[in-house]
Amino acid sequence: MEYSYPLEMVFKVIALAPQVSVTDTNGNLIFYVKQKLFKIKEEVLVFADKDQTQLLYKINADRIIDFSARYQITDAIGNPLGAVKRQGMKSLWKAHYDIYQGNEPEPFLTIQEENVWIRVADGCINQIPILNLFAGYFFHPAYLVSTLNGKNVMRLQKMPSIFEGTFRIEKLVDMDEFDEKEILLSLMMMTLLERTRG
Repeated sequence: MEYSYPLEMVFKVIALAPQVSVTDTNGNLIFYVKQKLFKIKEEVLVFADKDQTQLLYKINADRIIDFSARYQITDAIGNPLGAVKRQGMKSLWKAHYDIYQGNEPEPFLTIQEENVWIRVADGCINQIPILNLFAGYFFHPAYLVSTLNGKNVMRLQKMPSIFEGTFRIEKLVDMDEFDEKEILLSLMMMTLLERTRG
């Protein structure tokens, strides 16, 4: 299936249970997630519809609450598609995730913050009462998905918004459908994990 770019990912920050939806430029829903709260071991169910009747994918952590957990991505019946893993120490300063194909032990793509200083400024403003309500409108972190040799393939950027997180996803190169879906799911998982960092 061809997606019409740029895509829009909306993260509902007011909702008690975090919700993420991804739509194409024509407004067609691609993915929808309503994350369950208070789970000891993270599990994200990705649906094709907001009524959550058509399960597409599952994303499961490989361990209980861990900064460097690996999140296995499978289809609805459990066939492995790949995984995304936050690089613990590297991500303390600058967000860094690796994307894996299938059950491969080595990554084939990375997700990294484009400019760490934007997140630092965002973090400082978020500590100031009243001003913190408007931080999301002024600071727009961006993330690049790249091959191991440094070729950028996709870009996610936070857009101006106050009451919800809105992100724009741009495809920078042509890619096959399998890789594209895995990258989008990895970006969605990263957004859920990075939501407290802007």
